[in-house]
Amino acid sequence: MAESFGFAISARDGSARRGVLTTPHGVVQTPAFMPVGTRGAVKAITHRDLEDLGAEIILGNTYHLHLRPGDSLIARAGGLHAFIGWPRPILTDSGGYQVFSLAAMRKVSEDGVTFRSHLDGAAHVLTPERAVDIQAQLGSDIAMVLDECIAPETVTVTVSDPRPGETVTVTVSRLAMERSVRWARRARARQLQLREDPASARDVVVTNPAQAQFGIIQGGTDPGLRTESVQATVEIGFEAHAIGGLSVGEPVDVMYDIVAHTAPQLPDNRPRYLMGTGMPDDLIECVARGIDLFDCVLPTRNARNGQLLTRNGVLVIKNAQYAEDQQPPEPGCGCYTCRHFSRAYLRHLFMAGEMTSGTLNTIHNLYFYLDLMRRIREAISFGMFERLRSEFHQTFSRRPHISS
Repeated sequence: MAESFGFAISARDGSARRGVLTTPHGVVQTPAFMPVGTRGAVKAITHRDLEDLGAEIILGNTYHLHLRPGDSLIARAGGLHAFIGWPRPILTDSGGYQVFSLAAMRKVSEDGVTFRSHLDGAAHVLTPERAVDIQAQLGSDIAMVLDECIAPETVTVTVSDPRPGETVTVTVSRLAMERSVRWARRARARQLQLREDPASARDVVVTNPAQAQFGIIQGGTDPGLRTESVQATVEIGFEAHAIGGLSVGEPVDVMYDIVAHTAPQLPDNRPRYLMGTGMPDDLIECVARGIDLFDCVLPTRNARNGQLLTRNGVLVIKNAQYAEDQQPPEPGCGCYTCRHFSRAYLRHLFMAGEMTSGTLNTIHNLYFYLDLMRRIREAISFGMFERLRSEFHQTFSRRPHISS
C-alpha cells in the first residue's frame, strides 16, 4: 500500500458503502463524483468555484497534459497540484481511452500504442511504463494503468495457437482483456521501481512519491471475462481497482449487470472506481451495486450545451418556453446560479453566446451532482439509501422535461 493512501468504510446499507479515502493531498468522502479537469481545468469554471461547490477531488487527463504543456514542464513546476493551483486530491487517467478513441491515428501492439497527436500530427509512443512515468511527473494522488479499451461489439478473430500449425477463434474482448492484464503487470513493476528506487528514474522527476496506482478491470460485456480480469488484476497488488470499458455504447441495463457482477468480486477494503459514468440515475444505481468513485464529462459538457440537470430530469434552457420564465432553473436548489438568476436570463445568455452561460450552467450541474453524492452518503449513514433511491427514480427522467 502506498504511504499516505488509505480507505475505510464507515457505513453500509445493502451493497451501498460510505467511506473515507485518504490521499497525500487530503481526504475524500465516498461515494464521490470527480469533476473532469481534462487539461488541468474544469471547463468554464475556476478552482474557487469547485471549492465553493465542495469538490474534494478532480480528474486530470494524462494524454492531453502530456501533449500540452508537457509532463516535464509540469514536473519542473513542482507537479500538477502546484502547476494548476489545486491543493486537494487529483486522479489522473492513463491516456489510454483518448488514444484508443483515435482509431485512424494509432496502432496497438504488445509493446504499447503508437499514435499521432491530434494537435500537430507528431508521432508518440505510449507504453505501460511510459504512462507510469508521465503520471509520476504529474504527481497525481491516484494514477491509472494503461489498458486497452474497445467498442462494445463482440468480434471474433482467428489467432495462432501455441501448438504449431493450429489456430483458435477468440473474441476481441478476450484479447484486449488479456493484454490489459499483461500491461498492468508491467505498469505495476515500473511504479514499484520508481517508488523503491527513485534513482532509477533517470529523466523522470517523481513529484509525489506517495502516489497510489489503480488497476483496471476489462472484459467487455462478458461476465466470465470480467471475472478472469478481476482475479488476474487483483493478484498484481494495486492499491485499488477501477472498472473500465463501460459506458461506451452498451445498453444501460447491460452496464448495470456488469457492474453488479464485477464490483462484489473486488476487495471489500479498497475503493471501487467506475470510469466514465454517467447520468445521475447511473450514480444512484451503481452506488447500489457497490461503487465508491465516479467521473464523467456529462455535467460540464451538457452545461455548455444548455442542458441543466434537475431532480425532474434535463431542462433544455434554449427552449422558447423559458424566454420570460422568472423562476430559477430548479426551485429550491441551493447553488449560486439558482439563488441569483432566472431561466429567462440563462436562456438569454445561452442564445447570445455569452461565456457566462457555460459558467453558470456548469456551476448548477456540478452542484446537482455533488449534492446528490452528499445526499447519498447521508442516506447510507442513516440506513435510508433505498428510500432515497426510490424517491429519486419517481421524479428523475432522462428525457428533456417541460417544467412549470
